[in-house]
Order: sequence, then C-alpha cells, then structure tokens
Amino acid sequence: MNAELDLVENAVVAAQTAAAAAGRDCLNRFGDRDACGFAWVEIYGVRSNSKLGRALQKCGAYRSRGGSLQFWNPVGHMSQSMNVLEAGAEAFARVIKDKLALERVYTGSRMD
Repeated sequence: MNAELDLVENAVVAAQTAAAAAGRDCLNRFGDRDACGFAWVEIYGVRSNSKLGRALQKCGAYRSRGGSLQFWNPVGHMSQSMNVLEAGAEAFARVIKDKLALERVYTGSRMD
C-alpha cells in the first residue's frame, strides 16, 4: 500500500502544482473578472474501496453520488472566477490522467 500511496501522493502534488500555476497564469492574464462559480475534477472507473481509490481519498478526493471520486477546487485559489478555477481543474485533470494512467478523468464546473 505504501508504494501505491506514494505514487498517488506524488501525482496529486504534481497535479496541484500544475493547477496552481495554470490558475495563477489565468488570473494574471485576465484578472478576477468572470462569472462566479466552482470547478472540480471527477475520476470515474476507480472504486472507492480499491487500493487506488483509498489512496486518492487519503489525498483529498471525495466520493460523489454519481460514482466518481472528486477533487473540489484543485487550483487551491480562493478566486470565484470560473475562468481561473476551470483552468486549474483542467491542468489538474491532465496531470492526474497522465501520471496515474487513468482514462476517465473529467472536469466539471457550474455558475454560482
């Protein structure tokens, strides 16, 4: 379990770093001037009671009613701009998908 957890922790840290950089870049380019909302990342096809699922939950993922594991506000920025939050979520999803070799990783967002 430690090797699996270390792999997931490293992937999540790399994804959070990429998300923060993408969010910061978007904020610097466009400012905090978009619709107010939320963004998240959903991972499908990973059972929450599997080794990978448990490791993802230890790293901050939540089980959703729809059957996915979700990371809310992966950009880690307190902006309410959907532009900033979506940019971070997309960067987070790309890194998680690549580093953990997952196929069904998607972003979601909604206006507040």
